[in-house]
Amino acid sequence: MEDEPQPGVTETDLVRWSEALAGIARTGLAFSTNLYERERYEEVLHVAAEIRAAGGRAHPEGTVRSSVDEWMRIVGDGVPGYVTPKVAVGAVVGNDRGEILLLQRADSGIWLYPTGWADIGYSASEVAVKEVREETGIEVTVERLLGVFDGLRLGFTRIPLYSLVFLCRAVGGELRGHPLETLDVGWFRPDDLPTPTAGVEHWGPQAFAALRGESVDVLYDLPRDQVWDGELGDPADD
Repeated sequence: MEDEPQPGVTETDLVRWSEALAGIARTGLAFSTNLYERERYEEVLHVAAEIRAAGGRAHPEGTVRSSVDEWMRIVGDGVPGYVTPKVAVGAVVGNDRGEILLLQRADSGIWLYPTGWADIGYSASEVAVKEVREETGIEVTVERLLGVFDGLRLGFTRIPLYSLVFLCRAVGGELRGHPLETLDVGWFRPDDLPTPTAGVEHWGPQAFAALRGESVDVLYDLPRDQVWDGELGDPADD
């Protein structure tokens, strides 16, 4: 019986592997004072930098050493240095006309629901309310959690990132895009979205069903059958 063809390695795969290796190495550096171990972790960073370049994300200076130096500058000490994904918070906002609130991001020109980095001192749902107000001028109430996405795995972002997306309802305010963060803002029908609307094929069906009042589960990335090639054995089995 012939083996089924395996999908090729994508740039998204290479970037994910690079960031995972770099995260492991930087966390090791944060907890290790042994010079031999620190040298090994720096070697891992060099390998990660080469993978990063192969994935089309070479450092702007174009050298492996530049990528390693960039990572080394942000190595912490102990628990603060444990590398984890950053957290962003987004809001799918609907109105009484069945429309969704979208903004055109100034940094990329793409359209997306309001989203921003999680801020210390706020709960995730509070960040959602704050981001919508700051980016669009619209006041909202939060209804519930709609989705949790791994941006790096889905190819939405090129840095390790978890996105928490809340379903919200507009209750006031006036459309007013942030002068630095947005190029445009507006309300759109599901059948007349602006282009390009980032990742809508992934989050759109769930979001629009929720906006119609349908009962939908929280959307999240299902565990893969095998996260890495090969399984970690139990030392007790050796």
